[in-house]
Amino acid sequence: MVGETLSAQLRSFNPQGLGAPLIVIMMLAMVVIPLPPLALDMLFTFNITFGLVVLLVSVYALRPLDFTVFPTILLVATLLRLALNIASTRVVLLDGHTGTAAAGKVIEAFGDFVIGGNYAVGLVVFSILVIINFVVVTKGAGRVSEVSARFTLDAMPGKQMAIDADLNAGLCTQDEARQRRSDISQEADFYGSMDGASKFVRGDAIAGILILFINIIGGLSIGVFQHDLEAGVAVRNYTLLTIGDGLVAQIPSLVLSTATAIIVTRVSTAESMSSQVFNQMFDNPRALVVSAAIMALLGLIPGMPNAAFLTIATIAGGLAYVMHHRQQVELVEVEPEDVEPGPEQKELSWDDVQTVDIIGLEVGYGLIPLVDARQGGELMTRIKGVRKKLSQELGFLIQPVHIRDNLDLSPNSYRLSLLGVPMGEAEVQPGRDMAINPGTVYGELTGTRTKDPAFGLEAYWIEPAQRDHAQTMGYTVVDASTVVATHLSQLLQDNAHELIGHEEVQELLEVLKRSSPKLVEGLTPKPLELSVIVKVLQNLLQEQVAIRDLRTIAETLADHGSQSQDAGALSAQVRISLGRQIVQSIFGMASELTVMTLNPSLEQILLQSVQGQDGSVLAFEPGLAQMIHSSLKQAAENQQARGEPTVLLVSQSLRHFLARMVRHAIPGLQVLSYDEIPDDKQLRVVASIGAPDALAGSEVRTTNEN
Repeated sequence: MVGETLSAQLRSFNPQGLGAPLIVIMMLAMVVIPLPPLALDMLFTFNITFGLVVLLVSVYALRPLDFTVFPTILLVATLLRLALNIASTRVVLLDGHTGTAAAGKVIEAFGDFVIGGNYAVGLVVFSILVIINFVVVTKGAGRVSEVSARFTLDAMPGKQMAIDADLNAGLCTQDEARQRRSDISQEADFYGSMDGASKFVRGDAIAGILILFINIIGGLSIGVFQHDLEAGVAVRNYTLLTIGDGLVAQIPSLVLSTATAIIVTRVSTAESMSSQVFNQMFDNPRALVVSAAIMALLGLIPGMPNAAFLTIATIAGGLAYVMHHRQQVELVEVEPEDVEPGPEQKELSWDDVQTVDIIGLEVGYGLIPLVDARQGGELMTRIKGVRKKLSQELGFLIQPVHIRDNLDLSPNSYRLSLLGVPMGEAEVQPGRDMAINPGTVYGELTGTRTKDPAFGLEAYWIEPAQRDHAQTMGYTVVDASTVVATHLSQLLQDNAHELIGHEEVQELLEVLKRSSPKLVEGLTPKPLELSVIVKVLQNLLQEQVAIRDLRTIAETLADHGSQSQDAGALSAQVRISLGRQIVQSIFGMASELTVMTLNPSLEQILLQSVQGQDGSVLAFEPGLAQMIHSSLKQAAENQQARGEPTVLLVSQSLRHFLARMVRHAIPGLQVLSYDEIPDDKQLRVVASIGAPDALAGSEVRTTNEN
């Protein structure tokens, strides 16, 4: 059994997983164990080869994200090179007195052949390499990485919102949007890592300078005082060995620095670097022609290196001719029918007709941090909470809110829209809190006066440090994200009937069908069409009646659907069935209900004018309507001042008409019918609307309302 397990583990063994441990072991070995010259030759050669491979991969990468592991490779290569410097320093100091071949053939070759055995020349060459690497390449690459990281992070919210806009507009699929979001995140991580990785290269260059001086001073001391070498011999041996060691290390460092600069200055395209350079620099032959003419003129001046200038001018002119000839051939070979039509020639299709967002939120650029979770924005979380809460309260799923930026808005403004129509617009101040006056406060605050966009209450924009003080004075304090979310919640509640349509109702019936299949089969398509059911549910939501109890609604519609197809009449029957729910949402668990009623004389006059069950056919003298409105408003204000619900109780025939009459004129007033009151509830009449003397001489007129 043990043998089989071991065999299975060996079969699943992946040798690629040994790379990181081997590198760590190699670095520790180079630091701790003295290496022979042959091992140093192999490691120095590997270091140079590794740097060239990284450089070529950077050149051939189509975009920086194709080489996202580059920062890690840069760190590993730097550590390996420093460990190799420690190993070579040990050998130079221990065996440098034996000659310039003490540290291996590679160091000897760079010390003797590359600089001609002249350590003064070697010092100059080494200094130039360090200056180029440290001052020019590394510093420039580090600055590009820093700026790229900053700009990439700042542009992330806008890019993500653009992806959401393309997804909402149907310009990309879910998978494409997910991939684009992943690319944006990887791009930010990459440039952030490159900003830090460039510091490794700068530190490596500084370490190279220090190691050079340490080796020279230490080698001279060891050679002269320990091995009794002549000063000239010691200077020659140890200086050439140190310079050779430094050159062997600095050349791969310069190569990696160049690779760093190339990768951070790349622009993402579908072409390799060589293709970009050739196509963009030599695409226009006129630049080569002018350059060739200038070189030819310089070559004709006496005393100038005529051969060099004229040769380069000839090459540039020939290349310009070749490019021009190739462009002419390409133009001739292109057939008219092969030319793809431009965007202006493309025929319009139904794909060009964009659908409107059911629920939309547009923000100015100053509010982008509120919707960006990476910057600590909480608005997205608050909106999800609003959707969840309303879905549970109303009884159907609230559609997603499509968020996009709008440069036409002021920086701190936002706009809410339903079905593509703006429904609300306000301005908030990120970083500050809104202190709302609920009506019972004990003083004024120091801040910017404003109004709560959801309910129109007096408010102040205050600093977060004033929150506790404002709360002790009775203010309700919320942050900017909560202000927007509350405004959205109130807007969706007031217009919930516009959010439910055939698709949503069909989903509700499918959910109900799982538990009550016979009920749904007996409801639609006979006796009621789906459109009638949709209209009934819209009527209920318009009157602030939740449709959570879909079973009761469906049973009522199934019972009365064969008798009437009128959505208004069916809505009235459903309200009666939901009477207990409606009353509880207004009065809670109270057993005694405080209500207002119509004076019997006024109610009799109105009943005589009704010619339809839903109250849609009714008209009377304007003075009487004004009297009813004024009396209702006064009585409702008295009830609200006492902190009690404002409910008008009327006959079933009048309920729908009066509800429409006061819906927007008297906010908060609920109109119920006697049939909607449960039998176990007691009524207490607190006001009777319409005195007999006010009705004298009133003329009742009936007209047909369309």
